[in-house]
Amino acid sequence: MTSPAAPATALAGSSFSLAVIGAGPVGLALALLAAQRLPQADITVFDARPAELDVSHDPRTLALALGSVHLLRRLGAWPADAHQPIREVHVSQGSSRRAPERAAVRLRAADEGVEMLGAVLTHGAVVHALQQRWTAAVAAQPQRLRSRFDMPVQALKPLAGGIEVDAGVAERFDLAVVAEGGVFRTETGAADDAARPARLAPAALAHDYGQTAWVGRVQLAGAPPGVAFERFTDAGPLALLPLPPQALSAGASSTGAAALVWCVRRVGDPVRGLGDDARIDALNALLHPQAGRVIGVSPLKPFDLGLLAQRTLVDSRCVRIGNAAQTLHPVAGQGLNLGLRDAFELVRALEQALAAPQGAPQRSSVEAALARLERRRRIDRWSMIAATDFLARSFTWRWPGVAAARGLGLTALQAGAPLKSLLARQMMFGWR
Repeated sequence: MTSPAAPATALAGSSFSLAVIGAGPVGLALALLAAQRLPQADITVFDARPAELDVSHDPRTLALALGSVHLLRRLGAWPADAHQPIREVHVSQGSSRRAPERAAVRLRAADEGVEMLGAVLTHGAVVHALQQRWTAAVAAQPQRLRSRFDMPVQALKPLAGGIEVDAGVAERFDLAVVAEGGVFRTETGAADDAARPARLAPAALAHDYGQTAWVGRVQLAGAPPGVAFERFTDAGPLALLPLPPQALSAGASSTGAAALVWCVRRVGDPVRGLGDDARIDALNALLHPQAGRVIGVSPLKPFDLGLLAQRTLVDSRCVRIGNAAQTLHPVAGQGLNLGLRDAFELVRALEQALAAPQGAPQRSSVEAALARLERRRRIDRWSMIAATDFLARSFTWRWPGVAAARGLGLTALQAGAPLKSLLARQMMFGWR
């Protein structure tokens, strides 16, 4: 890292070339933010999918913290008519309705003096809004902003003072940022992403939690609007995220819709063999009564759960952010938010380097900016990785009293208003 006595050489007034690999939420947010705040930069976005592919109908659910909402608004890419505000998060411990009040924590936006703790949107709504803004930006500044859709990046090669990006044609850039998403896979899991060589470096930390997340949607009767529920069960966490009204099926105006993430142990999976009616009964037995009553469930898709985390974001002139840097268990719902904060801090570090005065000796401003990025992101990244990993592992422990200890922790947290507020602020904005 650069010391104050050895300032970085500036690139002010010169061109700087940036390759963004991945046109998902993190990659497009990075490209737009860099286009706004780095007028010196030539920016190219690569993605394997065709530009004409309609991404707006992708139903995958995203939970955005308030800080992420603020960022998308700043970029002019906030889908205001397609989100569901989260006004409260209700976390409870219990394995059945016979003991629903063993422990619970309620985080409320009103208690923190904010409009919402976060929002729930579909992946399609977020990417569509970001891509529209990026397409408009490219049309307005084609001399420095470029899109390379339908061009999967196959390899990255370090060069002196730069990096080569091979997407069928090799091009040199000053910096490449890998922002493509990913999911944890067991060794026997299928790998279906064409861009895997560019996206994934050998993970410094990897752990298989031996859990499966069953993901889909449920219809609820009597669900309170704007409340996200998480239930710590014996088999794993169970979460409901309130969906926008558009997610309701025709004729279901008297019900609510929620995205479901149902985590269970992979060995002896209690969900896989159940039909829809049995899954509804099981969910109603597990959920806190305040969540409402499940009256319908969509087909559920399973995902293996594990941890993949790079020890550093930076490898020479390649930076990995978002899921390319850390793929987390969904117990805290913070993966995308962590990635957006990675993007924000990267642009902020580059902005400071490119705006520095000329004449400082020797050291590259890009290297100084990347060292600054590592320093600024260390606490936020590793505190979230550690907290998520601890919670996820706790569901695999068979020790007596583990569930009771989690319940006592929730009870203590609910009773301690300052600590609860600190947790809410960290979930909304990260460690800052």
